[in-house]
Amino acid sequence: MAAHIGRRLRKGATTTAVAAAAVAALAASQAPAAEGAVGAGDPQAAGEDTASAGNDGAATGNSPYYTDLPPLVTPGKPGSSSSLPAAGSAEAGIPATILAAYKQAEQTVATTDPACRLPWQLLAAIGKVESGQARGGRVDANGTATPRILGPALNGQGFALIKDTDGGAYDGDAVHDRAVGPMQFIPSTWASWGQDANGDGRKDPNNIYDAALAAGRYLCANDRDLAVGAELDQAVLSYNRSREYLNTVRSWFSYYQRGTHEVPDGTGTLPTAPSTPLPTPGPRPGADSRPSATPSPKPSPSKPGGKPSPAPSKPGGGDSSSPAPKPPAPKPTPPAETFGSLENAGTGPLRATAGQTFDERVSVRARNALGAPLAKVPVTFTVTGDTGTLFAGGGKTVTVRTGADGTATAPQLHAGEKAGEFTVTAVAGTGRPRTLAYAATVTARQADAVARTDDKALVAAPGEKFADPVTVKATYKDAAAAGVAVTATMVEDRAGAVANDKGPYFKDAAGKPVRTLTGLTTDAEGKLRLPEIHADGEEGTYLLRLTTEGGASLVIELTVEAPREPAPEEPAPAETQAPPAAEPSEAAKP
Repeated sequence: MAAHIGRRLRKGATTTAVAAAAVAALAASQAPAAEGAVGAGDPQAAGEDTASAGNDGAATGNSPYYTDLPPLVTPGKPGSSSSLPAAGSAEAGIPATILAAYKQAEQTVATTDPACRLPWQLLAAIGKVESGQARGGRVDANGTATPRILGPALNGQGFALIKDTDGGAYDGDAVHDRAVGPMQFIPSTWASWGQDANGDGRKDPNNIYDAALAAGRYLCANDRDLAVGAELDQAVLSYNRSREYLNTVRSWFSYYQRGTHEVPDGTGTLPTAPSTPLPTPGPRPGADSRPSATPSPKPSPSKPGGKPSPAPSKPGGGDSSSPAPKPPAPKPTPPAETFGSLENAGTGPLRATAGQTFDERVSVRARNALGAPLAKVPVTFTVTGDTGTLFAGGGKTVTVRTGADGTATAPQLHAGEKAGEFTVTAVAGTGRPRTLAYAATVTARQADAVARTDDKALVAAPGEKFADPVTVKATYKDAAAAGVAVTATMVEDRAGAVANDKGPYFKDAAGKPVRTLTGLTTDAEGKLRLPEIHADGEEGTYLLRLTTEGGASLVIELTVEAPREPAPEEPAPAETQAPPAAEPSEAAKP
């Protein structure tokens, strides 16, 4: 509470005297009274309407409220900063702690339910009408009303009949419920909507911080957007189903929007007009509930003793002038069951290679209006884009309900064959859907190595085509890399920095020579057979460089040379015949 105490204006001796006078004025005006007294304003803030005979489903049981209207003259534009001095119209002054609580509630709701767009001035207007800003700011250092503020017993005697629901724990009445605190909640409603906004571990309807936040969440119920006039009117009518009440709150809301300033606690202006008894029920939410240009609530005469006069005719009493009974109004969903926000539940970068499964899965968390995880909320995940990516099972849309921890995780994504970016959206909520969008990327298939499938020398004569085809295989982590894009370029050096405009070439579809081919893709086995390669008229050794997605590369030598003619064969040498043997001489004969 140190932060709150530091912002609060301190009271001196003069303040004490003013506070004493304020108590006297308060008693005379029939305000929601101190402990044990009967007074006005009992917003039952739409709780368990268990035994109501005339509350018409209203948040206040259509109980009494202050009918003072703001001055016709705009406050002296002191601004809304709490650092400004207490200047301007006295009616524009709001006790420091009360003002701090309204602004804190606005900031808290803006975090958990930003689409509601709750303005703190609306809380101030209701607080003014319900309790005169906690009886002029009579609160202790923690923001708790001293003494506590109690409305009249809701015993059906001119008010709604609401039997006891809390054993008197909050209102000290074990027979009938009473509205409690600066924002006048009945106990059964506080059981559903009560808040601990000041961090003291208690949900106290007499604490302005707790009560202001509870009122803010209640006004935002049913997915209302309070920046829309008709929805703001519905919210106010849910507090008290009376056109006069709506007009009065609207008047103070507009007044506070034009300028306010802080005043010390206990010195706020107290209402002077007596609180009205049972107002005439107004239109139901959704009807034309716009306030008239000049609201004219009519206070009824006060009886001696400070108690409001009962209505001339009780609801259902048979008076011909009484409005016909209406069915109970729909009750707002308690904040613990109200969908508040949708957030990322730790989804990492979504990136995968074409044809592969994404490692990450999209995960979101739903929270209720109190910021706690909300289970059983249907979340619809949708893939948008032209990459061909689908959820497991083959769909582009899938709905998953949140678990006990509030999280919903989409099925795995399977990347399509087209590289590019796409979006996954998660949508939850019906009245005011919350949406999260996740960017995702499909990258082209990759290879970290590429090699020829044989080692034959590639040779062609000038003007001829290479007889042996060039076939390569791409792999990624030693596995065949299918569908990998390959580029083939004739280059001047092995680094491939300069393309060669001479030497071997491919042919395009029109039969014209080209020395760079793109759009080549490996097959299911990671193999690629290049188109025919032709040699031009220049002999020499040339280089063909292949590069793949993923950075793998291969340089292949191509040789262009004229075929060599075989050397002529030399004739075989003639055979040398041995001379005939000499005949023996006569002498040698025997």
